[in-house]
Amino acid sequence: MRAVLAASRPFSWINTAYPFAAGYLVATGGRVDIALVVGTLYFLVPYNLLMYGVNDVFDYESDLRNPRKGGIEGALADPATARTTHRRILWACAVTNVPFLVWLLALGDAWAAVTLLVVVLLVVAYSAPVLRFKERPFLDSFTSAMHFAGPLLYALVLVGADLAARTVWPVLVGFVLWGMASHAFGAVQDVRADRAAGIGSVATVIGARATVVAAAATYVAAAAVLAVLPWPGVLAALLPLPYAVNVLRFRTVTDADCERANAGWRTFLWLNLVTGFLVTMLLLADALAA
Repeated sequence: MRAVLAASRPFSWINTAYPFAAGYLVATGGRVDIALVVGTLYFLVPYNLLMYGVNDVFDYESDLRNPRKGGIEGALADPATARTTHRRILWACAVTNVPFLVWLLALGDAWAAVTLLVVVLLVVAYSAPVLRFKERPFLDSFTSAMHFAGPLLYALVLVGADLAARTVWPVLVGFVLWGMASHAFGAVQDVRADRAAGIGSVATVIGARATVVAAAATYVAAAAVLAVLPWPGVLAALLPLPYAVNVLRFRTVTDADCERANAGWRTFLWLNLVTGFLVTMLLLADALAA
């Protein structure tokens, strides 16, 4: 059980449950019902277990060479019992995900079902053998971004929100850009480990320094998109900027010393909590203004 729990990365649970719950509540005017509760619970634990558990199982060989694995940034099974642990993780993914997915698929219309299936497929495709989207440069960053923007998109489709509305599409686009930038920067610290394991990524293709600059530029692009939002939502345009500042601290990083970008990644993990608080304040301000 400890191994299964560790594989789900509890520190990051909120990063997927929050977008679904916030999107659902805002789009429905604060409605609390069984769909909100079940959907939030699904994206809180089972979804994260599927996302990170499958990754831990099929990235095990490269994770053994990665010094940052084995803690808050990713579980690492004991080599002596890895086969058994991995089998249990995969079984846990199936047992926890299937009941929720069956219920949620029956809940919404066809568009909601297709959206949920695509979101879950991208989670599996990122790490699973053959598909391995994580080894397809640039597609890896987009797929990773959808892991977090996907729950929000599903919530909006589930309740029939207008995705083309000025209050909606900038949030979705900005969120995806934020996610792509975050994934790209996260890949910088793994350049040497990934190359040693024969794994491709956006960072192994264009190099550590170029990836840092690209990540910073993408954060700024996310801010520019969010600036389209009406007041007070436009204040969200400020939120990606601290991320850009954080990654630019490593603009001189090279492939040879890529591991020092891990300090920026740890800052990123805590910055998410602060940003989540500020997003909450903005949502409350918007609700009060309405």
